[in-house]
Amino acid sequence: MTTTASKPRARPVPGATRPYHFPRFERRRLPNGIELVIAPITKLPLVTVVALIDAGAVCDPAGCEGIAQLTAKLLLEGTERCDGAELAERFERLGASVDSHADWDVAAVTMTTMSHNLRAGFSLLTEVLRHPAFREREVMRLKAERQAELLQLRAEPRGLADELFSRFLYAPESRYSRPDGGDDASVGAIERADVMRFYSERYQPGAITLVIAGDLSADDAERLARESLGEWKGEAPSRITTTDGPARQTRAVHIVSKPDAPQSELRVGEVGLPRNHPDYFPVVVLNAVLGGLFSSRINLNLREAHGYTYGAFSGFDWRRQAGPFTVSTAVRSDATDASAREILSEIERIRREPITGDELSLATSYLDGVFPIRFESTAAIAAALANMVIYGLAEDFYDRYREHVRAVTTGQVLAAAERHLHVDAMQMVVVGDATAVRSPLEALGFGPVSVYDTLGRPFSQ
Repeated sequence: MTTTASKPRARPVPGATRPYHFPRFERRRLPNGIELVIAPITKLPLVTVVALIDAGAVCDPAGCEGIAQLTAKLLLEGTERCDGAELAERFERLGASVDSHADWDVAAVTMTTMSHNLRAGFSLLTEVLRHPAFREREVMRLKAERQAELLQLRAEPRGLADELFSRFLYAPESRYSRPDGGDDASVGAIERADVMRFYSERYQPGAITLVIAGDLSADDAERLARESLGEWKGEAPSRITTTDGPARQTRAVHIVSKPDAPQSELRVGEVGLPRNHPDYFPVVVLNAVLGGLFSSRINLNLREAHGYTYGAFSGFDWRRQAGPFTVSTAVRSDATDASAREILSEIERIRREPITGDELSLATSYLDGVFPIRFESTAAIAAALANMVIYGLAEDFYDRYREHVRAVTTGQVLAAAERHLHVDAMQMVVVGDATAVRSPLEALGFGPVSVYDTLGRPFSQ
């Protein structure tokens, strides 16, 4: 019996891109200065509340670097009514998840709970914001945890490379040149009185925005906020900025010595752009092609073509001011100089010639396609609205994001690369075996080579 092989079916073609609309939201303002951003979302009985406070690490006083993060974490370590364990139990009884942290730009307390428990959860969140205890034992405990984290970081090349890259990148007077969580000296110097002073100065109603996303109306959200926080009085603190200038205008190599390390943590980059830069979309597409995706040029070069690494990526750290642009990878020690050469070659190439139409299509299709699925929960929507507030984004930013991505051209990507990638001013940081990598890196001719210990102190030559 003979059979006839069936003809292969044609591969299905993708359908037309479906429109996407970010959830509708409203802005309101309480008489005491608290701003409200409210997104009613009724598909699930959940509500996420994010309290944004203009009290990020950039606000740290000199000598107390790390106090913003410490203060934010201490909010959940006890209030005037209860200690940290009791506070955690009260949130758990409501089925609520809660977190507090501070990044470079803001501090944030985030709570997600069932809508029928929102009133009780909001009351508890108000207690956290208005009546933290800052008990001495908790201050000391969290300080010790941060100092232990720093000890671990010096033993772990990846975190050490990230920390010291910022130190070598930014001018010494920049807050960005030191870790956002502080270093040994600054954390050790923080006292409970410093935390209380920072809280009283920065945690004021005029410095707070409440983002509320979930199963309630805008009127109900405003009423709840007014009942809980409307009586809070205080003057809005001034916005604090830092210098975001580079430490040097010429390129250099900084080797952080980790004897007998089998591989090198490699960082190459420069001071990048603030989040609200007008070239944001061309730069996002540029980075996707260069090193932002698995299929990007740098990763395909170092991983697929040469086998130097399991992965190599680039990224812009978006902040209110100019955060770093960084290419990051871990490579074999004997491939450190060759990997650096390939990274620099890819940066030069994307500055010199337009990307291909296929590269543009792949990058924009990915950025366009994954965008809607990033906002499938109340927490994700609240986080997006928080970013809108922090960076002063346009009200229609999320509705027009895909349109802006698809509008980027190869010419715009080339122009953005020429304007914003400056190979002659980039810094290179290598954490690894200095005896194995120093001579090859000197032969690379990228710039003067200096060697440091894990605290960033230069070794005598």
